[in-house]
Formats: sequence, C-alpha cells, structure tokens
Amino acid sequence: MSEKGKLAIYWAASCGGCEIAVLGINEKILDVANAFDIVLWPVAIDAKVHSIEKMDDKSIDLCLFNGAIRTSEQEYMARLLRAKSKVLVAFGSCAHEGCIPGLANVTNREEIFQTAYHDTPSTDNPEGIRPQTETEVDEGMLYLPIFYDTVKTLDQCVEVEYYLPGCPPEPERIWDAIVAILEGKLPAPGSVIGAETTVCDECPRTREEKRIKEFKRTWEIIPDTETCLLEQGLVCCGIATRAGCGALCPTVGSPCIGCYGPNEGVEDFGARMMTALASVIDSEDPEEIDRIIHEGIPDPIGTFYRFSLAASELRRTSLATDGDGQSAASA
Repeated sequence: MSEKGKLAIYWAASCGGCEIAVLGINEKILDVANAFDIVLWPVAIDAKVHSIEKMDDKSIDLCLFNGAIRTSEQEYMARLLRAKSKVLVAFGSCAHEGCIPGLANVTNREEIFQTAYHDTPSTDNPEGIRPQTETEVDEGMLYLPIFYDTVKTLDQCVEVEYYLPGCPPEPERIWDAIVAILEGKLPAPGSVIGAETTVCDECPRTREEKRIKEFKRTWEIIPDTETCLLEQGLVCCGIATRAGCGALCPTVGSPCIGCYGPNEGVEDFGARMMTALASVIDSEDPEEIDRIIHEGIPDPIGTFYRFSLAASELRRTSLATDGDGQSAASA
C-alpha cells in the first residue's frame, strides 16, 4: 500500500480471546502499525463511536469484527462499521458462527433473565429488579441496549467479505490474512480465509479403520499418544472441522471440539458431524446404536453445535409468537 490504510477492530458478544489473539502475532503488530492507522480498537485505544460516525463511508480499509450480535448496540455497531469499511471480516468463531454465545438460542431472553437475576443461589434480589432499556434518575434518562431473544452471526445482520474462523483464530492465520489483504491476494468475497481440508489432515495421529462400540467422555480414559482419538472412542470433531489450527488439541491428547467450523462445502457442521459418527458405529442393532449414542453423547447440542448453533439450519429452538403472529425471534 502506498500510504497507510485505516484499520478498525471491534468486540461484540464474545469472550475477548480474539482481542488477545491479535496480540499473539507478537512483534508483527509493529508491522501492522506501520501499515495501518488504527481508528477503532476499544480494548486498546481511546477511540469514540461518534468519531467513526463522522468518517466518510468506505474510508476504513479493513475492519476485523469479532463477536456475535446479542444486543441492539452490537447490531448498530455492525451496521455502522459495515457502512464505513471497504472490507469487513467476521473475525473468529463468534462472528462467524455464533460460537458459545449462540448456545443461548436454546432458550430465550425471559428465561435468561429469570436465571441471572432471580434463580441462581448467589443472587440477592428481593425486589426482583431487572435491567431496563430506560431508567429515569435525577440526572436524566439512562439507557441500556435491547437484549435480543436470538443471538445472530455477523452475516445475519450485514454483508461480510471474509471469514477468519477459530476460537480464537491462530496468530499465524491472522498474520496470513493481514498479509493477503496488504498484498491484494485475497480469495473471492464471501470466502473463508484459510485451509479447505479438515483437522484430520493436519493431525499426526495414526488412523486405521474406525469401528466404535462405545463413546467415552474425556475424563474416563487416558488416551494413548499415537492412535486416532476417535478410534479410541473419544468424540473428536476433527473429521468435520476445517483445518488451520495445526491440530493442536488432538496432538496433545484433547479431542478437537470444532472451533474452526465446517470444512469447505459443508452447510451444517452438526449434521456433518452426526453423519460422520453414524458411519463409524459398529452395530446394526437399533437398540444398541441408541445406547451407544445416549450413553456416550449425553449433550448433543453441546457436542455437535457448540460453536455453530446460531449459523446452523436449526439456528435456535422455537419461540412463541405474539398476538400479531410475529415470532419473538425478530427481537
């Protein structure tokens, strides 16, 4: 680039790990600073939203947006940064697929508030106070964002040019993406930046024929250091998960949990994973198959849609409609 570009980094509904991952590129952060003026990065610099609002549309060259959309404020920032950015990247699993925040789609706002502000053993709230979007005090009116019933992915709110998966993305993949942007070597818009194969292709463990008679929880066995974890009965999602992490988890004996999302051409991660496991169960007896699944996989949503529920064909559990027949999911 002949002159410095403008970079924005924003954090919506996520844990903050993606913010730390950016710093994981270590001294290369200085190269980023040489290439870009950082105009927004709330976790690191003092930048104001009204300053971004005053910028010309498409004046930000690159925006790395991490986090799902849980509130009206986050949706406003997604739309604002979309308008101001030439390239908007869904950065990390929460923006890409909804990730752990997206698991809230198995419930709704009312149940979440009931649990958080009334039912937990540590809650002391005798007056039953809950957050309100507007509260008048002596100094004036205080406002809070609307808490949506449904967690959305970034691309369910605005158009996204690229996806950089991972929980969080590995620093090497972040740097690869920045270099591709600087050198103008990005794939077609709408692409996932990274590998197209699966974690199994990166995993050094020995793979033979997979015939599973029993699935085991991670605390039930100490796996050997060389054999495929799935062949040892552990539910390892590497068979359905996009490569790019270097198979870090299975390499050290921990099953892949799917944070890099589906590999190329897969529409629904959970469906792909269930199909893969169904093909390796060593039984043709329906009752035995049912036992193997129910005893070995007690949490199907957490196993198959841990990172992808909000982006999946399921998206969420059903919500009751209001008097006009409109689903509460619209909020």
